[in-house]
Amino acid sequence: MSTTSERRAELLGAALGLTSTLDLDTVLEGLVDSGASLTGAAYAAIAVLDNRGAISTFVQHGIAPQTEALLERPHGGTGLLSAIPTDGYVIVDSIEDDPAFGGWPEHHPRMTNFLGVPVRVREQVFGQLYLADKSGGFTADDAHVIEQLATAAAVAVINARRYSDARNRERWVAVSQAITTKLLSGADEEEALAMIAAEVREVADADAALIVLPSVGDTWACEIADGAGSEDIIGAVFPPEGRALTVLANGVGMIVDSMSRARSLRVPQLGRYGPALYAPMISQGTGLGVLILLRFQGATEFTEAELGMGEAVAAQATLALELAAARHAQDVTSLLEERQRISRDLHDLAIQQLFATGMQLETARVAATAEPRTSWLAPTLEEALTSVDESVRQIRSIVHSLREPDTAVGLVERLRREASLARTGLGFAPSLLIAIDGVDVGGGDSVEVESSSAPSPHETVDARVDDDIADDVVAVVREGLANAARHARASSVQVRVDVRGAGPLGQVAVAVADDGAGVDRRSARRSGLDNLAVRARRHGGTFSLGTTATGSGTLLSWQVPLG
Repeated sequence: MSTTSERRAELLGAALGLTSTLDLDTVLEGLVDSGASLTGAAYAAIAVLDNRGAISTFVQHGIAPQTEALLERPHGGTGLLSAIPTDGYVIVDSIEDDPAFGGWPEHHPRMTNFLGVPVRVREQVFGQLYLADKSGGFTADDAHVIEQLATAAAVAVINARRYSDARNRERWVAVSQAITTKLLSGADEEEALAMIAAEVREVADADAALIVLPSVGDTWACEIADGAGSEDIIGAVFPPEGRALTVLANGVGMIVDSMSRARSLRVPQLGRYGPALYAPMISQGTGLGVLILLRFQGATEFTEAELGMGEAVAAQATLALELAAARHAQDVTSLLEERQRISRDLHDLAIQQLFATGMQLETARVAATAEPRTSWLAPTLEEALTSVDESVRQIRSIVHSLREPDTAVGLVERLRREASLARTGLGFAPSLLIAIDGVDVGGGDSVEVESSSAPSPHETVDARVDDDIADDVVAVVREGLANAARHARASSVQVRVDVRGAGPLGQVAVAVADDGAGVDRRSARRSGLDNLAVRARRHGGTFSLGTTATGSGTLLSWQVPLG
């Protein structure tokens, strides 16, 4: 058999070996090993390029492992690599004499000659294959052999990518099914979103996953985060002109090659990451949030296939928000229906009975006035009639407020609603107490006004607590009740809101205490607690989570100045 025939047989064997492999890393290693074997070169390497022409993966043959560990990855587009054409080949007989040579990197062994060819996948340069240090130099025949090997490698790369895409789709489908099962099981919004972030981060081989949701006022913030660095990002505000809200406004996802190289980074915490994927969470044309996947610097970029699958999962995250909103609406509807029933009972039963009692008292008063022996009863009966009339007026006022609950909803009423809505999750009614300057002025149904001279809780609280702080107070009470419902296994929960003073010297304090299992930071939603801390810091206040004075149960404390 001639040398040419032997070489062709060796090339065919190498090509068959490459195309029979479905793992991309194995394909690249086989390519450089076969290239060195076919040409007799001492050294071979493949530099895989990303969309910008930078080297994303580098595999080499012919350098000792201890030396390889000391070398930095070469940079694409510089030195002799820049001389490799997009089609054809280049042969350099003396590397150090070539004008494109830029010097040997530190620890790099010296080499004599060079052969470089492109590896093209679907007319696009996938990478640069090059060989060095062949005794006697490279020939055109060597170049043709390596070009044919590169063609076989391109087929192998396509097959490996298809196989990888199929495996990824299977993993994404499995995650999608798990998310659907979680949603159908009745999981609440935060639990479902936290599960989505964790599952998607793993299946996407991302280092962090974030979910950006509406926050205080018109701002948007990271409410859910999973993975490396997530503790620093929870609570971070995303500006209206940033990528996240731009994606939300356009309704189309986005791939970013590197956050660290961004010219303007409006969320500094993202600077530690490289590739990023943004997927909008949209329902019926309305943006509800943004799913962001992040990888560390130097990691491979996200692909269009991953973007498509990320957008599909973001749609499921949107479903989680919609289901939570629907459940909340159902709770509110049930509450309103209950108020309507109570108002009907008060109007149809209590008021009518009072009317009948009043008529009986009026008849008795007239009879007592006409009879001298019982005339002394007339003032007492008159006083009783006045009390009946006052009771009727009070009940009518209550009926009016029950039937029109949204005519003037202040902080006190909003807190009462939160307590009422929490009844479903807790299985019992929490206690709500509102105090002004140390005087209890009412709260839930179980609390009575202790002083008849106490100011109206609606008027005084709303006058001292502005809308911005009021929003945060409601959010704190809601989070405290939600955590008690999810994790405490409590039989009672007490909510106390204290308003003292006014203006810069005033303060509002919220305390949510339960008699449950105590603080378990592994089960308490980290993003929710951090969000409360952010809300406190925004007003120059404080937040803490600990145990109650009895040593059991949980005490959530939150206070901010009013000024």
